[in-house]
Amino acid sequence: MAAPVDVRLGLIEGYYGRPWSWEERTATAAFLAGHGYQFFIYAPKADAYLRRRWRELHPAAAVESLRAFAAHCEALGVDFGVGLSPFELYRNFDAEAKAALAGKLAQFDDLGVRHLAILFDDMRGDLPRLAASQAGILHWIGARTRARRLIVCPTYYSDDPALDRFFGSRPHRYLEDLGQALDPAIEVFWTGPEVCSIELRSCHLARVAEQLRRKLLLWDNYPVNDGPRMSPFLHLRAFTGRFAGAEAHLSGHAINPALQPVLTRIPALTLPEAYALGDAYDYRAAFDRAALRVLGPELAGLVGRRLSTFQDVGLDRLGDDESRLRARFSGVDHPGAREILAWLDGAWRVTGETMEGA
Repeated sequence: MAAPVDVRLGLIEGYYGRPWSWEERTATAAFLAGHGYQFFIYAPKADAYLRRRWRELHPAAAVESLRAFAAHCEALGVDFGVGLSPFELYRNFDAEAKAALAGKLAQFDDLGVRHLAILFDDMRGDLPRLAASQAGILHWIGARTRARRLIVCPTYYSDDPALDRFFGSRPHRYLEDLGQALDPAIEVFWTGPEVCSIELRSCHLARVAEQLRRKLLLWDNYPVNDGPRMSPFLHLRAFTGRFAGAEAHLSGHAINPALQPVLTRIPALTLPEAYALGDAYDYRAAFDRAALRVLGPELAGLVGRRLSTFQDVGLDRLGDDESRLRARFSGVDHPGAREILAWLDGAWRVTGETMEGA
């Protein structure tokens, strides 16, 4: 089930809410490495030292955890990466900001960061010379990092008008100006026509790739289920709507995982199969195979029969079905079943206040 060699598959922890434990990351990286995934970017929104407190170095305990995980990835043959969100740095890239950023880059180099992603998402963008300012910062970073790949997430990383509502109207020709200003070696994240795109057509990807003057690094917001709207659901279905000629316009495909690290492996496992099989890909059959591989026969059968309940009905509309689900899944000794029970308890619910504070 290997993906074509010209599309690198990876995972980026880009979700809001409770972050995975290091044990969960370690196990997930090992699982995905065995199924064609080549990079893992650590960037949970809950890590304040990557976001609001980015000017501060990670504390010693966090550094040791990051170092151990980086070594684990290297042993797996997986490129370890970090996503840094230097909040609105482009508004005042002065000497103090440069000194703080240089210290952060040195810490990342010491950790063995191979993919460095600079994430300008979820920040105000209706500012003059936004693209030029961001490109200048990326080039400054590029001259000082030892990361093998430098990636940027633009402030407007999708055509979705929701970004303009939340972060101000995007500057005219923002993508064209950013593509022209950026070194061609710098990769650019893109989520598609929507923040959480249902479908990704080749014509759409070709147009954006032309605007940015490079192939796109797809940031796929599936199976992520953060935020007030999505966290009451479990995203378990296999990938679909992604593959008809898409690889011609992509330098890589990174998935943003679900909050549940074991259950997220089910859709994750179907992505390389979709690339490998092309028109022969059957997404329901792919789900069945992946669920069996991740959960084992008993639990896979239970989850498959209630797939619509988890993904379409959701936590807030279960009604009397909640008690039946608790009774059924509490009898299965498996980490995937325990994640379902924790979901029923509301353990992964993400509120607007959670997102605003990140």
